[in-house]
Amino acid sequence: MDVVMEYLDTYVFDSVYNKAALLTSTEALPRNSVVRQSLSLFVFIYAYIVAFYLGTAGLSYRFIYDKKQELHPKFLPRQRFLEIACASRALPQITLMTIPWILGELHGYSKVYKDWNQYGYAYLFVSAVMFILFTDFCIYWVHRLEHHPLVYAKCHKLHHKWIVCTPYASHAFHPMDGYLQSIPYHLAVFIFPMHEYVYLALFAFVNVWSVMIHDGEYISNNPVVNGAAHHTVHHLYFNYNYGQFTTLFDRMFNTYREPTQEIYDRSRRNSKLVQDAQATAIDTALPSLESKKQC
Repeated sequence: MDVVMEYLDTYVFDSVYNKAALLTSTEALPRNSVVRQSLSLFVFIYAYIVAFYLGTAGLSYRFIYDKKQELHPKFLPRQRFLEIACASRALPQITLMTIPWILGELHGYSKVYKDWNQYGYAYLFVSAVMFILFTDFCIYWVHRLEHHPLVYAKCHKLHHKWIVCTPYASHAFHPMDGYLQSIPYHLAVFIFPMHEYVYLALFAFVNVWSVMIHDGEYISNNPVVNGAAHHTVHHLYFNYNYGQFTTLFDRMFNTYREPTQEIYDRSRRNSKLVQDAQATAIDTALPSLESKKQC
């Protein structure tokens, strides 16, 4: 993140803080000021995540999302607006909670490195694989624990309001839910080394992936990849497929549920018969699930 902040300080924030100092007749905050860094990080991270979320989800909705899913009986009135509104409330709070992690990185406490040759070029690929597996494992358990009766109603239930999702559901969650599931992404670079550009690229990837698994277009039918079809099963049936990127840990800990072929077949999944059957199954199971989760 320091490479990003260096660029922003040079071309944006130095000017902003100098003008603020002139207006208030005070000294400009130096670049190494924790107060300045915190303010700058909030502005940058919040602007980035909002633009990335609306841009990626918007493009996905416009060009990829199967809009016939909006005819599903479990699709809520004005749902797309509600998802965006929910995300808009959550993102500033998540940004605030994220700042200490980025400050730790800026002040040299992480294992992010700059020299491409420090660990060799092969390690760039290895570290990316490590990042995916480490975060997938951690998010699996965070997500699964969020379904515990003591946690679900207070934290994760809001995201399950979207039984039939649009891409905008990707960031439509309770602030603490979004923050808890983001912790592994920050924690990773405090455990094993990663090149700063590999880390930044993976951070962009995970945000795109979050949109993709909510996009309602089931391109991947790979049994190992936790694609949109597998995550749709999670939203429809709740207690399955907690993984983020792969199905490995769901298979390992017996929470895997394979998507049926009707999910992959657009004509079948959009049939009224299939959708009504899904709605009936959800209505039948939901009271039991909700009572167990103390909702």
